Amino acid sequence: MTMTSQTTYNNRSTWIGREGVAALAPKVSGDLLRPGDAAFEAATELWNGTIRRRPALIVRPASADEVSAAVRFAARVGAPVAVRSGGHNVAGFAMCDDGVVIDLSAMNSVKVDPERRLARAGGGATWGDLDRATQPHGLAAPGGLVSKTGIGGLTLGGGLGWMRRQHGLSCDNLASVEIVTADGEIRRASEEENPDLFWGIRGGGGNFGVVTEFDYNLHPIGPEVMFAFVLYPLEDGLGVLQGWRAFCDAAPDEVSSVVLCGTAPGADPFPPDVQGRQFVAIAAVHSGLPEEGERVMRPLRVLGRPLCDFSERSPYVEVQSAFDEDYPDGGRYYWKSLYLDRFDDAVIEGVLELAASRPSPLSTVDVWQLGGAMSRIGPDATAFGPRDAPYLLGVEANWIDPAEDETNRQWTREACARMSGFSTQTSYLNFEPDPMAISPPQSPRQVRLAALKRRYDPDNLFRNNHAIAPA
Repeated sequence: MTMTSQTTYNNRSTWIGREGVAALAPKVSGDLLRPGDAAFEAATELWNGTIRRRPALIVRPASADEVSAAVRFAARVGAPVAVRSGGHNVAGFAMCDDGVVIDLSAMNSVKVDPERRLARAGGGATWGDLDRATQPHGLAAPGGLVSKTGIGGLTLGGGLGWMRRQHGLSCDNLASVEIVTADGEIRRASEEENPDLFWGIRGGGGNFGVVTEFDYNLHPIGPEVMFAFVLYPLEDGLGVLQGWRAFCDAAPDEVSSVVLCGTAPGADPFPPDVQGRQFVAIAAVHSGLPEEGERVMRPLRVLGRPLCDFSERSPYVEVQSAFDEDYPDGGRYYWKSLYLDRFDDAVIEGVLELAASRPSPLSTVDVWQLGGAMSRIGPDATAFGPRDAPYLLGVEANWIDPAEDETNRQWTREACARMSGFSTQTSYLNFEPDPMAISPPQSPRQVRLAALKRRYDPDNLFRNNHAIAPA
């Protein structure tokens, strides 16, 4: 018997051998890739170029039945499982060492029922796939800010997007899912069917299985929306952010905005005299009528003397991909976050100091306006947890040179430590680069998650994530 990999699972030493893979092959119509195969190395590449992992096997299923076969195989041989949707997670959870990667990229179809305002998307779809299918009907599901992000990871961890204040998080807009649990069973989960599992899926990450279909409630938006994007000099940041704070205090739910503190790229469309300048940018979308959005968001464009103003009416699908170029595949990323309990002048000054200290011009310090619809859902309604923080601080270290890895990671960690006194001591897990095990349980929500984990994944097969230890 020729061996391909050895790994440890629940303190058992196990093997993935050629004969076992050969037995799986008739059950999967897509690729089965192992180290040494021509396409293997490319298949292990992730959006975050700091992360390289070598699984023992990559499976590319085309249906829930094929996913079930892959899950049963992994459980039988005792291999850990990673699930790849878009591969866009900052922590690199889409890949694992010495285990089985279930790559859902072939399962990316999207079907839209415009009358019922529902979309059914395969687990391998991206937000770009979903938007392109729903926007011809003038509809969309609340999604992320980068179109290449997979719907799976973002939704299971919450999902912050441009409609969060009017329609909530991505996970709040799930009608149901199809999921393959650790025993290989294919289940539906909704408020009516397996409601406990449905609760855990919405914010509990990939701890409970492989979601092969997402059914989203859709909302009218577009085809054009008003997109505000204004850059101000960083040295004017105190007044600009005080003005933004006042705007947020009175903003309607149709507006979702974010502050970005960074450095202007040295290329078009930025004017030559702006390139290389440090800035405080306000980016915002009004999800209602464009003309109303232009009027409502006008104050964001006169908070000082702008370096440049790119605000305009834009197709919603273009707004959804407006930041794609800022996050290229293979870039180097290390992000952390903190929910802020306030945004007073002391917080503003801290944000501006962090922005001035960035070791890489590609990095940003961001503040997300929260509230609205996402805050009106009870803390126990989904596994996402409390939603009462008014703002979210995102510290995004983005760089190119591998020699600068530790410098940028250390800056990110120190930045969050410096701001922790202004926080609720919690973070948005989709922005966390390191696994954060929830063990032992510290709250009723965590106790419930641990019990749910024990019921659906007692052997912790799905642990390549922010893992929940079974109760």
